[in-house]
Amino acid sequence: MTHPNAASRPTQAVVLAGGQGSRLRPYTDDRPKPMVEIPGTGTPIIGHQLAWLAEEGVTDVVVSCGHLAEVLQKWLDSADLPLSVRTVVETEPLGRGGGLKYAAAHLPHPDRPWYATNGDIWTRFSLRDMADFHTERDAVATLALARPRIPWGAVRTDGFGHITDFIEAPPSTFEINAGVYVFSPEFAGMLPERGDHERTTFPRLARERKLAGFTIPQGSYWRAIDTAKDLTEAAKELAGLGR
Repeated sequence: MTHPNAASRPTQAVVLAGGQGSRLRPYTDDRPKPMVEIPGTGTPIIGHQLAWLAEEGVTDVVVSCGHLAEVLQKWLDSADLPLSVRTVVETEPLGRGGGLKYAAAHLPHPDRPWYATNGDIWTRFSLRDMADFHTERDAVATLALARPRIPWGAVRTDGFGHITDFIEAPPSTFEINAGVYVFSPEFAGMLPERGDHERTTFPRLARERKLAGFTIPQGSYWRAIDTAKDLTEAAKELAGLGR
């Protein structure tokens, strides 16, 4: 039996792959951040993302390139990809919101919903569930939310200032924007031509109660690859997952 929301689940996505990745040097000296390989997999971050999107029913992806775009385009041309990929290059910096708007203009179905993901996110969870959540809340935009682990050891104290416990890398008490989104068709028209939508469009939608937050289910894998340490951690976790 087909799920009642199946028709409203996106089959198109934008991957934002234009970042400099300066904190990942020297890995990013000769390639953009999404082209950095997850150690032990033989595949760059974007390769894992495209495989995940395809598994979740996506057939068309627009990859927005910037820094060292030709390296990414060359890899995409030579790779055996599970979906159709088109690349667009920002000729001038448009900011996060402007870049998203520019990429969205190249989606094959402007009248249908779409996913977007930052090019440095390594994750696995059900995008179909997230799309259904988006539809059920009648949202214009839905953000995936993650509860990252704090990279430091934490301490617990009692009311008298005595330390009672040490907790190694505890989960944050706050949820953060996990860099994966579901957008309704009208969202693209609300984006700024240039500038940051997280300072303009998102707050406006939040005031209108049209912005939803989908918490990534507990036990699902999520990591932003920002530093060399993230790469080693990802490889370790991967070995542990047996994937």
